[in-house]
Amino acid sequence: MKYIFLFITSFVFAQQTQYVDFKSVNGQLKLNAVEKSVSGTVDYKFEVLKAIDTIKIDAKNMEFSDVQIDNKDVLFVNTGKELQILNKFRKAENHLTFKYSVKPKQALYFVNIENAEVQIWTQGQGRYTSNWFPSFDDVNEKVIFSLEITYDKEYQVVSNGILKEKKTSGNVIYWQYQMENPMSSYLLMLAIGKFDKKEFRAKSKIPLEYYLENKDTNRFEPTYRYSKHIFDFLEKEIGVKYPWQIYREIPVRDFLYAGMENTTTTLFATRYVVDSIGFEDRNYTNVDAHELAHHWFGDLITAESSTHHWLQEGFATYYAALAEREIYGDDFFYSKLYQTAQQIKFASRTDTIPVLNAKASSLTFYEKGAWALFVLHESIGDKAFKKAIKSYLKKYAFQNVNTQNFFDEIKKAANFDLDKFQKTWLESTAFDTPAANALLSKNKAIQVRLEVDKLKKTPLAEKQDFLRKTLESNVYEAVKEAIVGQVETEKYEDKKELLQIALKTNNIQVRQAVAASLSRIPEDFRADYETLLNDKSYQTQEVALYYLWKNFPDHRTEYLERSKNWIGFNDFNLRTLWLSLALSTPNYSDNPEVLASELIAFSSIKYEATTRQNALEKLLSFKIINDQVLSNLVNATTHHMWQFSKFGRDSIRFLLKNSEMRASFERILPNLNPDEQFQLNRLLKE
Repeated sequence: MKYIFLFITSFVFAQQTQYVDFKSVNGQLKLNAVEKSVSGTVDYKFEVLKAIDTIKIDAKNMEFSDVQIDNKDVLFVNTGKELQILNKFRKAENHLTFKYSVKPKQALYFVNIENAEVQIWTQGQGRYTSNWFPSFDDVNEKVIFSLEITYDKEYQVVSNGILKEKKTSGNVIYWQYQMENPMSSYLLMLAIGKFDKKEFRAKSKIPLEYYLENKDTNRFEPTYRYSKHIFDFLEKEIGVKYPWQIYREIPVRDFLYAGMENTTTTLFATRYVVDSIGFEDRNYTNVDAHELAHHWFGDLITAESSTHHWLQEGFATYYAALAEREIYGDDFFYSKLYQTAQQIKFASRTDTIPVLNAKASSLTFYEKGAWALFVLHESIGDKAFKKAIKSYLKKYAFQNVNTQNFFDEIKKAANFDLDKFQKTWLESTAFDTPAANALLSKNKAIQVRLEVDKLKKTPLAEKQDFLRKTLESNVYEAVKEAIVGQVETEKYEDKKELLQIALKTNNIQVRQAVAASLSRIPEDFRADYETLLNDKSYQTQEVALYYLWKNFPDHRTEYLERSKNWIGFNDFNLRTLWLSLALSTPNYSDNPEVLASELIAFSSIKYEATTRQNALEKLLSFKIINDQVLSNLVNATTHHMWQFSKFGRDSIRFLLKNSEMRASFERILPNLNPDEQFQLNRLLKE
């Protein structure tokens, strides 16, 4: 009977939203950064729509107590994945309360910083929020959330919605956040850290809050350069007022992705915290616009299943492109569409999964989804497109949607063959290049780009004059970058003039293309190439310094002296490169131990994963290995970022092939923490 019961209840669970509607929840939480745990009291209000004997809440690896319905103890089952409430529920409104505690294995992360400080943040997209808060993996169950968090008074605490109350009691502060409208559980968020914030108001009077760590306040302007502009533009372009009470943006350490659109609060990776030079190489503009667009397409209306995921990612990608068009112009917009078209076309040779499929790739959901919208927008015209979008958002606000819902609104606004559109852009794996090129060719820069691309297999001598004239013209930079790429495999003597012209454009991106395309630098091009060291681009400087150092040993000291004060991005790309080159240059430093200590420090938990991996790669490559390096490498295997932990494991496996290294790892084993010991023991036993 037990197995039959489980089968029946699991069948009911799949359709729980038909039987039960969870309306709102209040969570009163405490977090323990030492134990990496969460505990608290949860209060759900729900309505039973049809009689049912079991309701469930997703809850991974949690402990529960004091489980009550309407203040009366109730029978419950904790499966380790779900909290199941057993009762004869009849049509009515109910109150469910309980206490819980958990040490989340994912979705809520405690990032240690020097001096015992910590950053705490969540990442719930997918079905992950139920690892730290009892909630719903089903995106179709939308709830009004309210979180109350008590934490150390030295820290800022942020959650979804408006801050309703904040009060200090001794060494802690109580924060109460409240949403007004329902959302899916994966959008629930928490961020705790030591931040500064600046407050603005959108044209529509929506409060805007932009956060940075205290140490980064001098990077505020370039980091958030276009943030308010983007907000005002998207409200106007979409035609529906921002649907929430407030909007915040917070960079957090070692974030898993570029950004995440938690309702009212976007979290994003600190790699986008930049100064004015860093802005030229990697800025927040696109991520900013993408995550904000999700507050309509994803947060306000949510795809009912993964099959319709393009309704979120395709839309956010397209509206981010429109925002960039507003900021950077038509040439930028069309060139980016051209670039993604090339990527999709190339991928379609092996990628056999179309947009309308739950297993589609990110490229398909994001970029091909955006291309589909571009085609639709161009085909039915701006007025009809905006009318349909406005109607679609208003009709399904705070609900779940599918592709047909969207198409229904398009049909009302325009007479358009949606069946053909769906087959071509959403159900076919091929990319309609002729149709795409026809749309792109409205832009003059793309017309030139297409001419350049047609010459790929033409001998250089026959196309040299055309390429030279194009480089000397005022055509958009992406076309000139394409020319540099096209001649990369040509003999140096044949392309030298073109490279010199490319450098003389004084465009950062074109010059960067030259830097990256010439790993072997002839002596008669050295002076030209050395000018790249002066570019206002950390990326260009990194490439140029390395290639010059590698190609011209007699000038290494000169290059190191020029670059000895370089730092680079906030991941210290230039400083770690300089240290490794200085340590690899005989007789350069009078005190190499000091340089080695600095490089080793960059591999410690004081820094983020990208900095640490960069430093560890150089330490291992140049065989600067001591117990501290090995300990830092083992610690990498425990990191929540899978790319970094994999790097740690793979590096240790390689080192363990050496018997002396194996002995060194065995020697440091007793001094490691339990998680580190567990990971190293597994590797030692392989």
